[in-house]
Amino acid sequence: MDGSQGELREAVRQRYAAVALRVLENPATAECCGNVTSTDPVTGSLYSASELTLVPEEAATASLGCGNPLALAQLKRGQTVLDLGSGGGIDVLLAAQRVGPAGKAYGIDMTDEMLALARANAAKLRVSNAEFIKGQIEALPLPDASVDVVISNCVINLSTDKGAVLRETFRVLRPGGRLAVADVVVDGPIPEDLRRRVELWVGCIAGALQRDEYERLLAAAGFQAITIQATRYYDAEDVGDVELSAWLRSRPEYERARLRRAFWSASVRATKPAMSAL
Repeated sequence: MDGSQGELREAVRQRYAAVALRVLENPATAECCGNVTSTDPVTGSLYSASELTLVPEEAATASLGCGNPLALAQLKRGQTVLDLGSGGGIDVLLAAQRVGPAGKAYGIDMTDEMLALARANAAKLRVSNAEFIKGQIEALPLPDASVDVVISNCVINLSTDKGAVLRETFRVLRPGGRLAVADVVVDGPIPEDLRRRVELWVGCIAGALQRDEYERLLAAAGFQAITIQATRYYDAEDVGDVELSAWLRSRPEYERARLRRAFWSASVRATKPAMSAL
């Protein structure tokens, strides 16, 4: 990993560590690009009211996702689920309840403070089938073919090596296993300055893939039945940057219309072939 990759990973770790510490001290003060209990256009209103009653307030407040992977995963009792970048634990705790006592829900996160928060949230619920493990999503600390479903919520876009993440995901899935994640995706050519400003707004620190590149990396990892569908669009005009707004107003209307739908949250689904060697 080169210096720039290491710096980005450390920046991500520090930002999410700070959020976890604020939640542990006072959930009402934890704000970073909004959270699922807010009206933020990126992170707000992702979970149903009934889902939010099933987890501690701290788990919801610390969630900085861009979708609801549980709505995609179609979990069944007895399955083993892995959440990449589990944060405060909201998706792991919801998954643990859906797969039941005979199932298992793992959360992988590289941030000690988020792991501490997630474990505290699990203890509050007295959940015995959820486990939070320190690790990096580019090198998952789980055996081959040990998981039925992999979920993730706006985390893969933060990785400095998304190909490695998808290869590792493929490795730990059992034959016939499924990937069901929410992530930020970019569609079409985007001026670099605009992309940088919107990504900072959408994902705190983001590195969203182009849709066709995401599909290519999934296929290269071995996945089949790949689908990427938009669930929420992010309008560049909502960033709140005066200079950016002026630049957008100077563009032709057809270009502004395209850019309004260039950044989006996506539901990403893929399947590991049933006869896969791994």
